[in-house]
Amino acid sequence: MKFVDEAGIYVRAGKGGNGCLSFWREKFVAKGGPDGGDGGNGGSVVLVADESLNTLIDFRFTKKYIAENGQNGQGRDMTGAKAPDLEIKVPIGTTVIDEDTGETLGDLVRAGQKLKVAQGGHHGLGNTRFKSSTNRAPRQTTKGTVGEERTLKLEMKVLADVGLLGLPNAGKSTFIRSVSSAKPKVANYPFTTLVPNLGVVKVKKHQSFVVADIPGIIEGASEGAGLGIRFLKHLVRNRILLHIVDLAPWDDVTPAEAAVIAVNELKLFSPALANRDRWLVLNKTDMVPPEELEERCQSVIDALGWEGQAYRISAISGEGTEVLCLDLMTALEEQRELLAESEEAREKEKAIRTLIDEEGRDRIMSLREKRRNAGQALDDDDFDEDDYDVEVEYVR
Repeated sequence: MKFVDEAGIYVRAGKGGNGCLSFWREKFVAKGGPDGGDGGNGGSVVLVADESLNTLIDFRFTKKYIAENGQNGQGRDMTGAKAPDLEIKVPIGTTVIDEDTGETLGDLVRAGQKLKVAQGGHHGLGNTRFKSSTNRAPRQTTKGTVGEERTLKLEMKVLADVGLLGLPNAGKSTFIRSVSSAKPKVANYPFTTLVPNLGVVKVKKHQSFVVADIPGIIEGASEGAGLGIRFLKHLVRNRILLHIVDLAPWDDVTPAEAAVIAVNELKLFSPALANRDRWLVLNKTDMVPPEELEERCQSVIDALGWEGQAYRISAISGEGTEVLCLDLMTALEEQRELLAESEEAREKEKAIRTLIDEEGRDRIMSLREKRRNAGQALDDDDFDEDDYDVEVEYVR
């Protein structure tokens, strides 16, 4: 399937149904009164992240998505049927942008996550709504409102734990073939990957991470040269970047120069991305004469001012890749634990606030009334667990 990471679509929500003008008519019932029902709400347009999709190619063929209108109201106080929401499946990692305003409406980064992009029209009111003691036979109704419409730009950014950064022919595709089941094209002549490739690296049982290989970066990529600027965005969602440097380049660019070019283009594209956790991987050690290996490795380290660990590997033979993957797995699990702890803390804080709001509301109102009667206002000292008369704790 062709990889497509950008697409434009037009969406329009459904119109709300009109209210009904009707009066009850029945034998032996004089002046039965108004019985016109309300219309139904129009359907909204909702985007849903689907893990079974990995490209936006479907949106190249279908560009218009229009939700159904709500049904008009009917007599006998029958409300028109509400139109169902139109759900559009998109790949996980899709960013949604309003073409007209440039506003980013949202990111869909989890399976099943939903984003409403066009609100359905509100229903009209039937004449029953307008009856009163002074208006026994109202003839007023309202029409349903139109639904929102938008022109959207969809941008897919690949979700992966580890992203591979480097110039063409640095050995990124060979690396991902070596450590995963992904099979990107590799050959013994110069060429670059044309689309991102994803591979799952299984380290141990129940321990794995996802690696993303993007097209190689060339000088000027941040300004539009080559494929780099189009695919650099796929590194945005990666937790760790592996900067792979070719120690045996086929052209006149030295390993040190190639390493500096990749880092400079990354900084020009996004300073925040350049500050992402980045690991240095020196590849193709098997193609360098043993007496020159240390000198070439040190030249790259010095050119980058690198202070951390520099991994030396041969992607084609697998030498050094196992240690690298084990260290990556350890680092990613530490990040996941920190993320889980922060999310748990937020949920705990939310749960405590909810408990106070729901169970302590009467106690708070009572306390506020007592202080008001005494001519005093509530202050921070008043908000203590003992004042709420409830047990405030977080239960998983």
